Amino acid sequence: MHIKKLPALFLAAILSAFAIADTQTGNWRPRERWCGFNLLGMFVKGSAMSPGYFPEKDFRLIRELGFNFIRLPMDYRFWIKDQDWERIDESVISEIDKAVTLGRQYKLHVQLCFHRAPGYTVAKPPEPRDLFTDAEALRVCCRHWAFFARRYKGIPSDDLSFNLFNEPAKISEEAYEKVAVALVGAIRKEDPDRFIVADGMLWGTVPALSLFKLNIGQAMRGYKPMSISHYRASWVNIPDDDPAWPPRPQASGFLYGPAKAPLNVPLLIDNIPPSTLSLKTMTVSGRVRLRADADGIVVLDRELDPNEGDGWSNVVHRAEWNIKQGCYLGEIKAALPQGARRLAIRVTAGDWISLSRLEINDYDGRKARLPLNLEWGKTNAVMRFQGFAAGTPFLPPEGAKDGIGYLRENALDPWRPAFDACVFTMVGEFGAFNHTPHDIVLAWMEDNLKLWREHGLGWALWNFRGTFGILDSGRADVQYEDFHGHKLDRKMLDLLLKY
Repeated sequence: MHIKKLPALFLAAILSAFAIADTQTGNWRPRERWCGFNLLGMFVKGSAMSPGYFPEKDFRLIRELGFNFIRLPMDYRFWIKDQDWERIDESVISEIDKAVTLGRQYKLHVQLCFHRAPGYTVAKPPEPRDLFTDAEALRVCCRHWAFFARRYKGIPSDDLSFNLFNEPAKISEEAYEKVAVALVGAIRKEDPDRFIVADGMLWGTVPALSLFKLNIGQAMRGYKPMSISHYRASWVNIPDDDPAWPPRPQASGFLYGPAKAPLNVPLLIDNIPPSTLSLKTMTVSGRVRLRADADGIVVLDRELDPNEGDGWSNVVHRAEWNIKQGCYLGEIKAALPQGARRLAIRVTAGDWISLSRLEINDYDGRKARLPLNLEWGKTNAVMRFQGFAAGTPFLPPEGAKDGIGYLRENALDPWRPAFDACVFTMVGEFGAFNHTPHDIVLAWMEDNLKLWREHGLGWALWNFRGTFGILDSGRADVQYEDFHGHKLDRKMLDLLLKY
């Protein structure tokens, strides 16, 4: 099928259609809390994990195990012809038709998501055009969603919902609103009654307040802290700290330069012993000057400038900011003197750096590593060194939080505006990679699940079969049981069913 180009007044027409359709959607909500899994049959074009279809066996087993929901994160490149995003291959769409039909057959709600949408993805490679700045990309994405809306019109929202696209990252609220309004309008012009969910901003970590007026749901993520959910996952950059639950208190792994005020807060560590400070960077953004003072005495003053020479890797030129970014491979060390009480580490000039490791080593060979949080925008409070023999060597003044307290503050509290506005909210993805110790995974999952049930939030584990899932996850520390030819993680299954 060839998608024809829309007239020049496309966006105006979409906005008009949205204004009419918005009054028809009402306040539909699922009759039961959605609990289930992501299925990856069309997740990444060309990947072995994504064959281009969704096996019926998965639907049957998910229902047999007692769940009611599946989310299908999809890559639009599966259903276009000859890499032309204007042409849709209906023979591929028929596989999505089958998934929708199987969902209805097995009484599983199906949610379709553009994980890679025309013009946007969080995956690699990036899209050649930008959904948020390119009118052509937005037009094509709208046309794709309009196609699905027409195709499935008449299937009730009890059985099928749409999730616009996956995890908008570093974009403005205004840019997200413009795109969401256009996509929702395109869908509602074809099917006014379809229930629609939009992921929250910053990879689903905060709600998009400007979308509340659209009368759609929003989806959050259950991946905090990533030191547990993505421990040793090769596709993300996180410090390689050993995971623990409840989590060890973390400092911000970002150090911001003066131009990033008010984020340019130094990392302060009190009660520092005579020792050696050891730092490793993850990303250096532009030429920066890194400085460390011990009670005002300069112990480190180092300029870092990403280049293609020795000691640097992954150096790229970011055209949007006209700046080079790269990873400095060397270890940066500084001697901390006897009697100093407070260590201050800051970027005194330039853009920013992120740290992959901060460690102090005493002269007897003892080490203490400060856990780091690589969440953009976080600033540092004072940390206090408790001693090399302490179970948690670094603590903030208020001490450590328990697991529930950590999740309330860091994962749920940012979503209070959505809860207070009665916006339908769910957890579109959560789970932990198979390198995280299983006992830690289960304890962390239970605290999340308790809070989600308390707030009436449905959820979808990433994934069903695979490294995050309950089947064939490949964990080295699990006693699996046979389940229809698959290796079942019974402890994880029982935990999910409990909540």
